[in-house]
Amino acid sequence: MAAVLSARPSRVAALFVLAGLALGLAGCGVNNVPTLEEQAKARWSEVQNQYQRRADLIPNLVETVKGFARQEQEVLTRVVEARANATKVTIDASQLSDPEAVKRFQEAQQQLSGALGRLLAVTENYPDLKSNQNFLALQSQLEGTENRIAVARRDYIAAVQAYNTELRTIPGKWIAGWLYPEAKPMATFETAQENQATPKVTF
Repeated sequence: MAAVLSARPSRVAALFVLAGLALGLAGCGVNNVPTLEEQAKARWSEVQNQYQRRADLIPNLVETVKGFARQEQEVLTRVVEARANATKVTIDASQLSDPEAVKRFQEAQQQLSGALGRLLAVTENYPDLKSNQNFLALQSQLEGTENRIAVARRDYIAAVQAYNTELRTIPGKWIAGWLYPEAKPMATFETAQENQATPKVTF
């Protein structure tokens, strides 16, 4: 009987020790790596969401411009083709550690931005189009979307920086090597300075 009673306190003590260790590990940042990784993935989802929003606006914009400027068929075709290419190049969260995959996605989106910018520049030659209510609404939505894309990209870059820093500094580097050996630095957006400006959509 005495042996049973003495065993119970030792079990309780062991539970307290385990709870203390768990709290200690949590306090020293053992959860930082997965937390920061999930934050970066969520930011990437928002980047994709905003690019998709832009892609969804383009067919209506092209149809509206076509109604007023059929002679600009080449420019319209380039926008449609660039949109098709941009929507084909996809990247999921598991590929974010592959710089080449991120670069391909980024280049496809930049080609669409360039084609879209040329289309909007052409519309300057059509006063009736520039005063069309449908076109004005689409222009406003597109401008808002470009701003959202810029914000989403900025937030993703900041989240990746925090995650990558955690993987490369102590104690995050040790914790990742011990508990999360599959964790790898994520790629971020790297563009030439001239490609960082949002397309001009004001008239």
